[in-house]
Amino acid sequence: MSLLVSPLGSPALDVVSHLLVASVFSAPFDWFLNVVVGGAFSWLADATGLQFLAFPYMQRAYLSVLAIGIVGPLVGSFLVYRDLSMVGDTLAHTAFAGVAVALFLEATLAIAVPPLVGALVVATIAALLVQVIVEYTGARSDAALAMVLTGGFAFGSVLISLTDGGISVGINQYLFGSLATVSRADVGLLVSMTLVVAVAVAAAYRPLLFVTFDETAARASRVHVRAVNTLLSILTAFVVVSAMRIMGVILVAALLVVPVVTTAGVGRSFKQSLLYGVIAGEVAGIVGVTLAYQYGLAAGGSIVLVAIAGFVAVQLVHRFR
Repeated sequence: MSLLVSPLGSPALDVVSHLLVASVFSAPFDWFLNVVVGGAFSWLADATGLQFLAFPYMQRAYLSVLAIGIVGPLVGSFLVYRDLSMVGDTLAHTAFAGVAVALFLEATLAIAVPPLVGALVVATIAALLVQVIVEYTGARSDAALAMVLTGGFAFGSVLISLTDGGISVGINQYLFGSLATVSRADVGLLVSMTLVVAVAVAAAYRPLLFVTFDETAARASRVHVRAVNTLLSILTAFVVVSAMRIMGVILVAALLVVPVVTTAGVGRSFKQSLLYGVIAGEVAGIVGVTLAYQYGLAAGGSIVLVAIAGFVAVQLVHRFR
């Protein structure tokens, strides 16, 4: 992944940060980030002798991947068991179009739209569009996903060409992500989204589970299936957009799927599998970031490769047993 610093000077991210952690939440968030997180990592640095754990930018990077490791498998579990693994990839690519729209408006019309806001709006619309296509046209879900994915990416590409490539530099950071330049705004977004997603999943756990494993029975039991599907789509869009600034469009879907698939046959229940998926996501994130720092590797790619290595290791253990 590219480790480029934002050429925008991060004014858009400052807007997002203001919306998420400003006002009455600013002081508690700063206390959490500097005292709780900073203190814990500084203690670990002294205890282990790994002094890079005391660096603020590494602390933000670790906190970010810890958050992604929670929300990715938490939402991805419901997608994987419904054979909707490609939803994350689809929304990531349409979120790219949202970033392109925001940068295009700023470059051509001087209208300042935070790229992550544009990404969230477009990804949410795309999630609902897939649902509409499946329900009202009779198209298969994989065909609808492919259509929206390619359409979104094509739209973003056209916007780039309309500016003669002038916004491509700004878009690259969203395509490939950056862990080395994780800002307070990025961490604020991820922590906020993690709380929102966790609360939503906890509140709607039973209907989500019912629809995931038996949609027909859920309809017969008068579960509002469309509302549950809409909620899952929106939560997926939230996860994708909050993680894309760090993981990048190309890799963001991996942590929705790989940890879940890795632990699918390990847990004795769905809750256990979900918990193990979160643990697998956390391990992949921590190990991936550490390897990236120690050996100068691309952080996002390292995380995904560690996650895939975990999947291979689990499969080999099953084979030998």
